[in-house]
Amino acid sequence: MKLDLKKLITLFVLLLSLQLSYSQLGFSHEVGVITGPVAFQSDFGERYDFETNSGNTGFGIGLVYFMNFDYLTNYYYSSANNYFTDHFKIRAEISWNKTKLNHFGKWVDTERTGPSADKLRAHSGESQNWNLGAQLEYYPLSIKAFSQGAFSLTPFGSVGIQYVSFNPTVNTTYGDQNFENPNNFYPLWEPGSIDDKGGSTWSAVASLGARYKLTVLSDLMIDLRFQQFFHDSVDGLDHQLASNKANDWLLWLNFGYIYYFD
Repeated sequence: MKLDLKKLITLFVLLLSLQLSYSQLGFSHEVGVITGPVAFQSDFGERYDFETNSGNTGFGIGLVYFMNFDYLTNYYYSSANNYFTDHFKIRAEISWNKTKLNHFGKWVDTERTGPSADKLRAHSGESQNWNLGAQLEYYPLSIKAFSQGAFSLTPFGSVGIQYVSFNPTVNTTYGDQNFENPNNFYPLWEPGSIDDKGGSTWSAVASLGARYKLTVLSDLMIDLRFQQFFHDSVDGLDHQLASNKANDWLLWLNFGYIYYFD
């Protein structure tokens, strides 16, 4: 985990340095911080259960950088009427999120008795992820007009990809409380379903959000993100029951403050 984190930070610094090196070409730069609640959808809990969706929640925080092409119009005549430079930004990000995980739904209701229900109720975990990646943001309204104060609110959407370093935690209060003992967990899960080993994977991300012009050189941002992991053990659990139809994924509602370096 430490090695992966060092790699992520090093890659982010190199990416940021590379992006900033383009300042002489007329790009402008924006940096900011984001934070907010995370709803983690995993193999914990019952599929489509409201308690599962609302109970397995955590939080995240991150640093973001934006390359704004709008300033190219001040340097190159050919960019003055370029749709791409006036409606797109590139966003780089390093972020971290953490979610405590428990089982919810009818299989752990208090009226259910027996070892199977007891083992599910005793099982808990924690998902902890570092993310590094980039997104392409699209603004349907003019970026230049927004930066000049023509309107105070502008929506955006984005898609991208992120590299993920995950480090789950597994706990149980059943039996000898040893998470390496399969007898302490739900009996229908196949051997190897429980795994607390950290690792890395890729993920696809998509966001919808909006910016509010706070000052000439700063914005407030709200952003709802969907992140689909390309791995199913990000939460430390990968059972093979029929209900396990998708890899782990999350929703992150984040709020941010963005500052412009003019």
